[in-house]
Amino acid sequence: MSDTLAARIATALARPVVPEVRAFAERLADGRVHGVLFYGSNLRTGLLEGVLDFYVLTTGPIERGIWPRVSYHEWEHEGVVLRAKVATMTLATFAAAAAGRLLDTTIWARFVQPSALAWSRDEASALAIRDAVAQAAQTAARLAVALGPNEGTADAYWRALFRATYAAEFRVERGGREESILAANREHFDGLLPLALDAQGIGFSRDADGTLRPALAPSRRAALLRWWARRQRLGKPYNLVRLIRASTTFEGAARYGAWKIERHTGVPVKLTPWREKHPVLAAPAVLWQVWRARQAKP
Repeated sequence: MSDTLAARIATALARPVVPEVRAFAERLADGRVHGVLFYGSNLRTGLLEGVLDFYVLTTGPIERGIWPRVSYHEWEHEGVVLRAKVATMTLATFAAAAAGRLLDTTIWARFVQPSALAWSRDEASALAIRDAVAQAAQTAARLAVALGPNEGTADAYWRALFRATYAAEFRVERGGREESILAANREHFDGLLPLALDAQGIGFSRDADGTLRPALAPSRRAALLRWWARRQRLGKPYNLVRLIRASTTFEGAARYGAWKIERHTGVPVKLTPWREKHPVLAAPAVLWQVWRARQAKP
């Protein structure tokens, strides 16, 4: 990894967060935690409304089975009720997923986007998390140039990446989500693709107008597309298993899911006691309700 990319990621992770978020991150940390990453729209806006998003990275080896463990937390801090969705996994699992060594697509696709290190145990932990996030940028960048055009702007490659990764998962967001990601995070993505390509030895030329021409050998492109094809095939089934598992371990999953659906689609979901108790069994009816409501909109 080049020092330039490392410095870029270190600066991004050191972005300030509001005191309430830092306090919540400290509350989530214990003796087994290396660090707590904060991400999502609240990172960009600095607001505390809705649900805050954290990843808690713990000690331990690479995990087997389905991860991360997901939980929902409510905490009153200085008179303000804060709500958070917390994903917990070992740092070893996070690093392996970020580097593309696992079948997961969510880690590197999520953490090539902005995040902040809201709490870390020590400098060694902070450096290890920085390196893992930089690996996520590299994994995302090489797939972006494999999926994207032979030449184009950086945005064209990022669009190709996010369009493919969103299509490989179950999502409630409308199509074109990749445009909103790029529009909301211009500064973050500006110049990131060339740094991530350079860090892994993928050459490119660049015109004065910003057009990039990655020097990706046909054999390497084919290998990357085979790598992606396997993850693409397994994306939705793996995502479904994760959702089912989360529904049995995620306290308040139905309330969180209803909030998430309404936020991204504008369709309110009525929660009944049965739906709260059986979120998996209720999911087909809820999704059908959302689909019909969206179809009815002009």
